Amino acid sequence: MNEITDFEALRHRAGLSVPEVAEITGKHTRTIRRYEKDGTLVPPKLVTDKLRDHAKARQTLSEYDTNHDFDFIHLFAGIGGLRRPFDQLNGKCIFTSEWDRFARETYAANFSNVPEHKSVGDIRPYSNNPENVPKHDLLLAGFPCQPFSLAGVSKKNSLGRPHGFLCDTQGTLFYDVAKILEHHKPATFLLEDVKNLKSHDGGRTFKTIMHVLEKDLKYKVTHRVISSEHWVPQKRQRIFIVGFKDHAIKHDINDLALPDTDGPKLGSILEPKVPEKYTLTPNLWKYLQNYKAKHAKAGNGFGFSVFGPNDVTRTLSARYYKDGSEVLVKQDGQRPRRLTPRECARLMGFEKRGDNQPFQIPVSDTQAYRQFGNSVVVPVVNAVAQHMMPYLLEALEKPTRKG
Repeated sequence: MNEITDFEALRHRAGLSVPEVAEITGKHTRTIRRYEKDGTLVPPKLVTDKLRDHAKARQTLSEYDTNHDFDFIHLFAGIGGLRRPFDQLNGKCIFTSEWDRFARETYAANFSNVPEHKSVGDIRPYSNNPENVPKHDLLLAGFPCQPFSLAGVSKKNSLGRPHGFLCDTQGTLFYDVAKILEHHKPATFLLEDVKNLKSHDGGRTFKTIMHVLEKDLKYKVTHRVISSEHWVPQKRQRIFIVGFKDHAIKHDINDLALPDTDGPKLGSILEPKVPEKYTLTPNLWKYLQNYKAKHAKAGNGFGFSVFGPNDVTRTLSARYYKDGSEVLVKQDGQRPRRLTPRECARLMGFEKRGDNQPFQIPVSDTQAYRQFGNSVVVPVVNAVAQHMMPYLLEALEKPTRKG
């Protein structure tokens, strides 16, 4: 996927979806998409002027004035879960990369009230030419793990062949992160992935990642698996990897103190009334029951899970749009139902019930389920960010922020 066009970037700054642009300009959605994808089709001035008016009306400098404490970039950005806490800690995001166009749409709808920064789809042209990525203090990235391993470095040495991450990780998404880290050497980074990264490919994937970060790139690195039920009514375990370039910085993510009280329950994020379409159909409910019974008979634990208002759910996944089976909501006297996308936003900590500025969801339910299932729990990232901040400011030789 190529870098986004000027027209798409303008739409993002305006915080509008393609259908919304079509509505305010009187153009068909197909025409709007052609403006974005066909560089030879120039939109009329009336269309771009309307978008600029919307962008100007939405733009505020309250969070992104020149008095920010640090610059950061956000790779494999999804819908912005890693970014939000660092925005609130007076950071300035200056570069964003996200491959999926629907995720970019949601991202833009929620981060359009800031001055323009570079936003791209495919990171590979930039990792291959990292000088085109702006200099930054902090790199954020959440990336899918891919198999690679530390192949005999000693043998490669004896044969005079290249080794290190240039050889061992080339062609993987981690390679793109490593190339940018190598070139810019930011003060710190935060990487996030699924818990199973540590056991992926027999542990070789994680071993390679740590070797690259510590031995090749010379960062002081600590990592920790953190579960989310301290902050939201969901058990979701993710690994967070933090590195500091200056080894004199004494940060260790394992020193982060987790809340010692019980977290919220499912009822805290549920809507009092939801449309009937979220209730499972009789056929789907029957299928899930039969499927669970079949696997129970075979001694397997596969099947659906139903939760009530006093429960904490299983992990929300990107496949939730298919049948919702991992997190179904109990309904008295009725078949269970799926969570709504709005409830998923709360389950992932993007908002709380009653927020004055709820998280914007400009995409279909299917895309929203995928996006929230692929994202991070924002309050967990906030705790990690708060813990990192004094050390980041120390690395940048700035006074610790008060309050």
